[in-house]
Amino acid sequence: MQDIYVEVTKKLVQINTIKIQPSNPFTWASGWKAPIYCDNRKILSYPEARTFIRDQFVKLIKEQYPDAEVIAGVATGAIAHGMLVAQELGLPFIYVRATPKNHGLENLIEGDLKAGQKVVVIEDLVSTGVSSLKAAEAISNFGGEILGMMAIFTYNFPLAKENFEKAGIELTTLSRYKTLLEVALESGEIKQSQIESLNEWRRNPSEWGK
Repeated sequence: MQDIYVEVTKKLVQINTIKIQPSNPFTWASGWKAPIYCDNRKILSYPEARTFIRDQFVKLIKEQYPDAEVIAGVATGAIAHGMLVAQELGLPFIYVRATPKNHGLENLIEGDLKAGQKVVVIEDLVSTGVSSLKAAEAISNFGGEILGMMAIFTYNFPLAKENFEKAGIELTTLSRYKTLLEVALESGEIKQSQIESLNEWRRNPSEWGK
């Protein structure tokens, strides 16, 4: 996986999907200060990058979950990526809303999912893992069997690792924060003197920068 981490990370940085700027941090919607911002929706505008990401997911699913019957995307960021993967594998696709529709059938899951079907969930980004695991829980409650979850990028928060372990769900990612720091350091985008602060953010993001 190490080679894939590096290759995917370089592609994400190249198209400005990931930005890292410890001296001028971003403010997330949660109010947290962060030295990094990741917007994987941008991948969709770059055919070579989105095809490469799709192919990596497809390869891993064939290797790890050859008996997958359904691909699920988590709204909204992973809907398109999940659909691309499902199309390439020739499998049904569903997606999970953050909240049920407030009209019509009030669906939380869009698409047809039959009880007992084996599902691989595609996510674009994992931070704490809470929203991703809520989607997996919705599928389980509907009768689907979660084989595992795959994401494009993870911030490597200890809380996410803990949450996935508690849920008993395997998380596989194509890129990660640890590799991003290695790539950014090698390219000169960040300095060795900034590494400790960047690692501290990963360990305790809610308090970093205060």
